[in-house]
Amino acid sequence: MVVEQAVVPSLHYTTVAHILAEASRQPHRSRYWKTARLDEEFLQWAAKVLWCYEPVDGLPRRGELVICREEKPSSQALRRLGPTPARACGRIERREFEYQRGGIVHVLVAVNVYEGTMMGGGLEKNDHAPFLWGRRQVERRYPKARRIHLSVDHGGSPIAHDTQRYCARRPRLRVLYTPAHASWLNQAELLLRAFTDKYLDRFDADSRQHLLEHLTARWREYNHRFAPPFEWSWTRRDMYAWAAKKGYEICSKTYATVH
Repeated sequence: MVVEQAVVPSLHYTTVAHILAEASRQPHRSRYWKTARLDEEFLQWAAKVLWCYEPVDGLPRRGELVICREEKPSSQALRRLGPTPARACGRIERREFEYQRGGIVHVLVAVNVYEGTMMGGGLEKNDHAPFLWGRRQVERRYPKARRIHLSVDHGGSPIAHDTQRYCARRPRLRVLYTPAHASWLNQAELLLRAFTDKYLDRFDADSRQHLLEHLTARWREYNHRFAPPFEWSWTRRDMYAWAAKKGYEICSKTYATVH
């Protein structure tokens, strides 16, 4: 436009790139964003999860635990066909582009909210059968817990018929679903992101078994070195204030007892 209006005779594309890089508004950039649907269902589901994060001392004294569970489907065992050179000052890490596939592992993670410790497993399938296996592992690890509050997403496996039937026969197991597009309410989701960044993104696996062995070793290392609980600060009161700021009128039933 500036050339068409004869402001300047010509303008190189690199000059435009430098101008846009320093501008406060950058119309050439965009990113995908999915907003959680703010409605009565969202507030009620989120309130149940947040309630478990708030009484951090009261629930353990009553013999109750809060476990967050999350899965990372289709984690590939990849072996780079060339070595990764050592990092050097002024040079970013260079990784070989070509790789060889060694299989797929569905990573399952559960985290104890009050301890910060995690347990996990590598699954062959991502359906209700291994999902139930993960729940059984949680129950076996904490046999003396009077009640277990299990926070999960609202995916196909958690709401499958066999899963619902299994939970109905376990009175001490209380399942809490995070609202759609609000996985950030699940502490296992946050832990899985950090675990992936530290232990998986730069790991080369020769095979599926190699990846499984790596996961088992790294879970133990994480619990030994990086297992303090999250300092969760966003409460139900904050959520209701946020909803009111968005113009949503809070119904009286939203404040009902959630436990």
